[in-house]
Amino acid sequence: MKVALGQFAAANEWRRNAETATAIMAKAKNAKCDLLVLPEGILARDITDPDIVLKAAQPLDGPFMTEMLRASEGSQMTTMFCIHVPIEGETRVHNVLVALRDGKIIAAYRKLHLYDAFAALESTHVMPGTAIPDLVEVAGFKVGLMTCYDVRFPELARHHAVAGADVLALPAAWVRGPGKEHHWETLVTARALENTCYVIAVGECGPRNIGASMIVDPLGVVTHRAGEDPTLIFADIERERLTHARSALPVLANRQFAQPQLA
Repeated sequence: MKVALGQFAAANEWRRNAETATAIMAKAKNAKCDLLVLPEGILARDITDPDIVLKAAQPLDGPFMTEMLRASEGSQMTTMFCIHVPIEGETRVHNVLVALRDGKIIAAYRKLHLYDAFAALESTHVMPGTAIPDLVEVAGFKVGLMTCYDVRFPELARHHAVAGADVLALPAAWVRGPGKEHHWETLVTARALENTCYVIAVGECGPRNIGASMIVDPLGVVTHRAGEDPTLIFADIERERLTHARSALPVLANRQFAQPQLA
């Protein structure tokens, strides 16, 4: 499976982000990618406005998604990213990881774990989801969906792995801070190694977030890594590496605990 990691800094206006995202999609399609992962929260970003997620939120049939769906038409490439979506009758929104293919939404995962940590309080404006997403099949690989802060909780990744995931896709907007880049690399690597899965982790860059997108293979090797600037990385996910890792390190077969479930 050929994958692309599209790291960029979201602007404060959805049209500019739609232009950036669809341009990345075009490059990934031209490179014959099967999967493109973009960051979390790409509708709008403004570090001077703590209410931006409410002001910028759009429904899944809104103008931003209309542009993204149009850009995906006629292609079997799957594109994944996160946007904030209003909830009818509520003052908060959902943080939704969507997967697009050939002009259709094929999956929508509402973020379970909200970033109420390091003096941040995502739950002020965002309501957590209540369901574990199904795996998404891409080019013969099964992909589990996770979003940013989810990576700090091993249960979701393990649930996906036990359900048959080969790959974990992780759009993120990892906030800068002391030790935070170390946390990011450690956690992404741990989720890959303990589950013998590939992890495709794509972070937003810019003044608030670290970027640092990466791919970690099923034996915990960081095979591709971005810095702090916008970039587009191409990589191949190899079935042979996955098979070798699970033969050499059969942690999924050796585990003594049942599949994690939501509380």
